[in-house]
Amino acid sequence: MSSQLAPTSKLSFDHLNLLPALKRAVRDQGYEHPTPIQEKAIPPALEGRDVFGSAQTGTGKTAAFVLPILQRMTEAGKPRGPHRIRGLVLTPTRELAAQITESASTYGAHLPITHTVVYGGVGQRPQEVAIRKGVDLLVACPGRLLDLMNQKIVDLSGVEFFVLDEADRMLDMGFIHDVRRIIAKLPTKRQTMFFSATVPAEIRQLAGSLLINPVKVQVAPVSATADTVAQAVYHVGRARKTDLLRHLLDDDDSMARTLVFTRTKHGADRVAKRLVRKQIDAQAIHGGKSQGARTRALDAFKKGKTRVLVASDIAARGIDIEGITHVVNFELPHEPETYVHRIGRTGRAGNAGQAISFCDSEEKSRLGKIQQLINRSISVIKNHPYAGSDIDEPPRPERQPRPPRSPRSSRNAAPQRNSRPARAGQRRSRGGKRG
Repeated sequence: MSSQLAPTSKLSFDHLNLLPALKRAVRDQGYEHPTPIQEKAIPPALEGRDVFGSAQTGTGKTAAFVLPILQRMTEAGKPRGPHRIRGLVLTPTRELAAQITESASTYGAHLPITHTVVYGGVGQRPQEVAIRKGVDLLVACPGRLLDLMNQKIVDLSGVEFFVLDEADRMLDMGFIHDVRRIIAKLPTKRQTMFFSATVPAEIRQLAGSLLINPVKVQVAPVSATADTVAQAVYHVGRARKTDLLRHLLDDDDSMARTLVFTRTKHGADRVAKRLVRKQIDAQAIHGGKSQGARTRALDAFKKGKTRVLVASDIAARGIDIEGITHVVNFELPHEPETYVHRIGRTGRAGNAGQAISFCDSEEKSRLGKIQQLINRSISVIKNHPYAGSDIDEPPRPERQPRPPRSPRSSRNAAPQRNSRPARAGQRRSRGGKRG
C-alpha cells in the first residue's frame, strides 16, 4: 500500500483519535507515524468536515479518507430500514479501485464494515450479487457504476460519505461528464472529500460545486520531484528509441524492475513486442487490455517474472509497486505534470531510483517545459551509441488527404454496359429470340 511512501510526520497515529480497532490495523501494517496529508486531513474528516486535498499519488491519501470513513460508519452504527450503500469512492482506473479496496479491507480488518468494488473489463454478475447483499462502502470506476445505476442495481440515495479521488485524472480521461451524472444522484446532505494532484480551472469549478466550507489540505506540490530519484535525458531519434532502450537494458543489470511509459496504448504494445523479440521479458499494460490481462501483467511485474512493464499514461497513477528501480519516459508527455507523476513510481520509501527520458527533435519543447516546472535542469547523457541520431531527422510529413476517385477509376464501380446496338443474329438476353 502507498500510505507510507511519503515522508512521515513526527506525530504518531495515537494523536489522531482513531478507534482502537483502526490503530491496531495500522500497527499491524508496521506504520507508526502518519504522512503529512494524513496528519492534516484525518482530524477534520473525523469531525465530518468536507475536505479538499491537493496531493499526488504516493503521499498516503488513500488512508487519509479510508480511515475517517471507516470510523464514522462504525460510530454511526447500521442505518435503519433497507440496507443501502453508505459510502462511495469514485476513482478513474481499475488498478486504483483495487488498491483502495485493499486498503479498506486492511484498515477495516477488525471492524464490521462491508465493502466491494465495481469496474469494467470483468463480468458484472459477481458485482451485482455483492451489491444486492448490501454493502457499506462501494469503490467504483465511473463507467461500470453508471451501467449498474441505469439497470437499477445501484441506489445512491443513501450515500453519507462521498470521495472523488484523482479528480484531474478523471478530467484527463474524459470521465468528467460521467462523474457529474453520478453526483447528480447523490443526496445533498453528505460528507464529501475531493482529491486531485493538479487543480486546473474545471477542477476548481467542480470542487466549488461539491464542497461546503471545506478544509483545504495541500502537500507535495505537483512540481516537486523526490530527491531520491536521479534524473537523466538522452537525445535520440524517434526511430532509434527502442534500440537505445534495448541497449540500456542489456548494458545495465541494475534495471531489474523497469517501468516504461508511452503516450498511447498502441505505443505500449509496440515497444513491448519489440523488446520480447530481443529476448527481453516485457509486457504491456493499458486501458485496451482486459482486466484479467492487466492483473496478470502487474502480478508478473511485482513477482519479478517480468523485467519490463510498458504502460500508457492511464497507469501513471494506478501502479503502486515497491522496488521499481527505473522509470523510462520512452516518449515525453504533453503535460509536464505527468512527468512528475510518472517518475514518482521509483525512488519511494527512501530507496534510490532512476528516471530516464528519451527526447527526440520534436519533443525538445516538452523537455523545456518539464525543466521549467521542476525548476531544475535534467542531466544530458551524451555518450551513447545513438547520440546525434535526431540531429538531421526530418519531421514526419503530414498525411495529405487522398483525392476522391472518379466513378470510372473506382475498383468497386459497377461495370459499364455496352451501349452499342447488338449485331444481327446476336443473342440479346438469355433465352431471348434472335433478331
